[in-house]
Amino acid sequence: MIKEKTNEEVSELLYEIGEFLAMQEEPFKPRAYEKAGDSVSELSDSVVSIYKANGIKGIENIPGVGKSIAQTIEEFLLTGKSSHYAELQKAVPVNLKELSAIEGLGPKSIKKLYLALKIKDLATLEKAVNAHKVSKLEGFGTKAEQNILKSIEFLKKSGGRFTLGEALPFAEKIKEKLLEVAGVETVVIAGSTRRGKETVGDLDILAIVKDSKKIMKEFVSMQAVAKVVANGETKSSIKLKNGLDVDLRVVPRNSYGSALNYFTGSKMHNIGLRKLAIKKGYKLNEYGLYRGLKQIAGKTEEEIYSALGLQYVEPEIRENTGEIESAMIGKLPKLIGYKDLQGDLQVQTDWTDGAHSIEQMAKVAISRGLKYIAITDHTKRLAMTGGLDDKKILKQMAEIDKLNKKFAGKIRILKGSECDILKDGSMDLSDKTLSRLEVVGGAVHSNFNLSGKEQTARICRAMENKNVDIIFHPTGRVIKRREAYAVDAEALIRKAKETGTILEIDAYPDRLDLKDDYIRRCVNSGVKLSIDSDAHSSEHFDFLKFGITQARRGWAKKSDIINTRDVEGMLGMLKNG
Repeated sequence: MIKEKTNEEVSELLYEIGEFLAMQEEPFKPRAYEKAGDSVSELSDSVVSIYKANGIKGIENIPGVGKSIAQTIEEFLLTGKSSHYAELQKAVPVNLKELSAIEGLGPKSIKKLYLALKIKDLATLEKAVNAHKVSKLEGFGTKAEQNILKSIEFLKKSGGRFTLGEALPFAEKIKEKLLEVAGVETVVIAGSTRRGKETVGDLDILAIVKDSKKIMKEFVSMQAVAKVVANGETKSSIKLKNGLDVDLRVVPRNSYGSALNYFTGSKMHNIGLRKLAIKKGYKLNEYGLYRGLKQIAGKTEEEIYSALGLQYVEPEIRENTGEIESAMIGKLPKLIGYKDLQGDLQVQTDWTDGAHSIEQMAKVAISRGLKYIAITDHTKRLAMTGGLDDKKILKQMAEIDKLNKKFAGKIRILKGSECDILKDGSMDLSDKTLSRLEVVGGAVHSNFNLSGKEQTARICRAMENKNVDIIFHPTGRVIKRREAYAVDAEALIRKAKETGTILEIDAYPDRLDLKDDYIRRCVNSGVKLSIDSDAHSSEHFDFLKFGITQARRGWAKKSDIINTRDVEGMLGMLKNG
């Protein structure tokens, strides 16, 4: 009997097998398992449905999945286990998921910690660090020990939450399932997911139905459910197998708008609305807006805001940071729309650490409606990615010229680079080479532990380079894994304004860098922004929606984002435009 394993569970198994193989210093297999894990995580169909339809041959047809990896997946789907994984873990019995979440710990260092100190998980690691045992090991030292402790504390602080990129697909799948139930009129995702928060604690879903029993039965019996916490006629709560808590509420049609508003939040925005309602002689709650006992609004959110004398407030900016006051005087900006982007200015290919060729990326970009993409592979300083030196960049430029002839009238492929910013703020490619590129993004990938003064000076120096158009992922954070490096964001924004440098909103769900409040400061300062997918695979173009959400949370308009313009208009916003 086939086990109902999610793509996430299968890809996680493959990633961990790859890490265990890396511990054994296998030369090629770790990367093969990592690539297979990437392919599985990016599938639009489930691995289970592929296997049910075509057996192991279907699995072998997944890009990057060879015969032996397909057999591993098949065993996992049929038994829920992997003998290959069990054999590898027996040699080094550690909780890889916990330990690899620590910044700076890779497979080899995890193995070293186990062999020397029998560290198996986060608890034993924290105990060893607090006893200062790790600093005594060769290759670690006091600074490494302090960084590990800092990373443990950061994980504890962010634990129990899911990135928007993790949570939203589950929410959308649940919505699709519930919409199939007979008698269901409406299903909507509410809560912090609807507001586009970068991390989500749980999911809130509302529905209008004719028969609540049918939808509740479907909700609590879904295959992804690990535990039914509560099961009622108007509200049920479940915990998914991945640990995500989900609430479903059935609401009456005449209270739908007020319920959606209430359960979307934020709490402080709701408090602000209730205070305003009281001032106007109303009462506002999840059932409607009332004057005395009479409901005067509640069927839609729009009529609630209108009755309170407000412009409609988009969900992404409902954080009580001035939106109510702006709505009172009709001064809310028209936020960038989800179909406003014309191009993507950070795209990696198989010239370095991307999964697909330039041509493959271009074809998928066309299918997504993009008019241009910038190819921005890594540079030589990032050796682990096979970064490009000046000579290889020139070869890539020649290939792009050929492909532009092939795709003429369909898409423009721009010559670019994600060029490493070195420790002193100089660039990893010569100015001569950079000047020949159409889009140059500067990025920090090393020396994260510099002081705030040093890190700020480093990035500011890069912005002073006349060839550096954009600073990619400006603060370097990785959500739930690594805090932003010490940097004076206000100083970066001032320098960007002074030098005409664009700051990026990296749409990759683990980054979403810049933060929303920094985006708003850029908007207020007149600093232009780009929204880029940071694609390492053709499927990653879908991440652009997360960048748009982040931009909307920062009150950004279409005019604030350079790649909402056509290609010539966008290039004209760059330093050499």
